[in-house]
Formats: sequence, C-alpha cells, structure tokens
Amino acid sequence: MTALTLLVTATSLLILQGVTFLVALRVGKHSVVDTAWGIGIALAALAAFLVSLGHGDPARRALLLAASALWGLRLAAYVGRRNHGQPEDPRYADMLRGKTNLYALRMVYLLQAAILWLATVPVQLGMLQGPAGPLAVIGTVLFVVGFAFESVGDWQLARFKASAGPGQIMDRGLWRYTRHPNYFGDFCMWWGLFGISAGSWRELPALVGPLLMSFILIRGTGARMTERRMAASRPHYADYVARTSGFIPLPPKRAPRRSAAASVPPERA
Repeated sequence: MTALTLLVTATSLLILQGVTFLVALRVGKHSVVDTAWGIGIALAALAAFLVSLGHGDPARRALLLAASALWGLRLAAYVGRRNHGQPEDPRYADMLRGKTNLYALRMVYLLQAAILWLATVPVQLGMLQGPAGPLAVIGTVLFVVGFAFESVGDWQLARFKASAGPGQIMDRGLWRYTRHPNYFGDFCMWWGLFGISAGSWRELPALVGPLLMSFILIRGTGARMTERRMAASRPHYADYVARTSGFIPLPPKRAPRRSAAASVPPERA
C-alpha cells in the first residue's frame, strides 16, 4: 500500500504539472506554475487519502487532508489573485530567456512536481500510520502558527502594496519582526505536517520533505534569492535588513529610520 500511495500521488502531480504547462503555453506566461504549487499540496494529500482508504488512523488522515487542503487552496487563491493580469514574472523571464518550451517543461514543471512529491512524502506516509500521539498535537500547533504567519503576512503585504507610495517600506505587523513572515510560515507548516504524520520510526525517511523545504526556503529560491534580488534593485533595502530579523521572528533592532525609506519588502516567490 505504501508503494501504491507514493506512485498514485506522483502520477497526480505529474498530471497537474502537465496541465499547468499547457495552460502556460496558452496564456503566454510560466508564472501560472506558482498557483499550481498550492494546488499541488492539496492534490497530493487528496490523492494519498483516496488511494489509502481503509488504512491508517481516521483522525490522523482527516487532519492531514484538512490541513493540506486549507493551506494549499488558500495559497493558490492568493497567488492566483496576485498574478492575475500581471506580465510574466521576471524570475521565469530571466530563467527561460532563449530556452525552448521543452527546457521549461523539464526545468520548471517536472522539477516542481518532483519537489512537491518529496515535500509531501510525510503526508503520504502519514495516511497509513496508526493512532496519533503527542507529536501530532505538537505538529498541529506548529502548523496553526505557520498558517497564521503566512496568511496574515500575505494579507498585510497586499494591503500595504494597495496604498503605499513609491519608496515606502512595509515594516509593520509581522514584517516588523521578520523580513519573511510568509517563508517562516511555510517552514512551520512543513514541519507541522511532519509532526502530524509521524506515527512510528518508519516515518523517519519522510524527514526528506521538511528538510528539503527548509533548505529551499532559507538557502535556495526562498529567502536567500529574494534578499539578493531586493538588495540589487533597492539601494536602501539594507536599512530594513539592519533592523529586522531575516527569518525567525525577533524584536526589531534599533536603527535610524528614514522618512522616505526606499524599498518594498520581499514579495512571495
């Protein structure tokens, strides 16, 4: 049953990315793949839940499905609204300039499917585990904290950008304590899902999921890449960096404030 669950989930994610690729070709921009990321989180949980019916602890299974669907669909809706009517994301424009559609399929869509599959291995295996214990409670609390950080941080940034003038910086709300409340929220939710899913030592290989996503969020295409992009394009971004924690929420440091600070904080990638 474990092998079947992993196989069906992988197939579902490949189909999702294939459909997304066709949509991208039709609309003329590859940034639609960002919306598919959230859908993929929910789809992986749903596929694993359906293929493993009759196995595992019902309470744990329901919690994993509900948490993954809530997170994934909220994220997809947010990113979809944000990108609607916008031109191609500069990240994809730079990455795919001069490349073929086959290259884009391989290096964007199929790669995302593979990462999603690895990241959701804890959820897939958790569908087959026995009764939940204390670790599941800790995981649930961690997931709720992460969901709050991501959703509130996104909401605060969207409101700010709707009314902010040129050069203003968002350093209020959660953005006052961390430059990346959305990425910190993601980090907590991936580890929270692992905690909910872990029912025995057999779940240890599933550590690949949260470990991979932690690396991506902190050192890969998440916070680190965003920092480089913002520093290169916003001369005064260093002022915000100097007083605000990079990832873990912490009280801000004392630093001189400029009346016309010069950058908008990192956008969700």
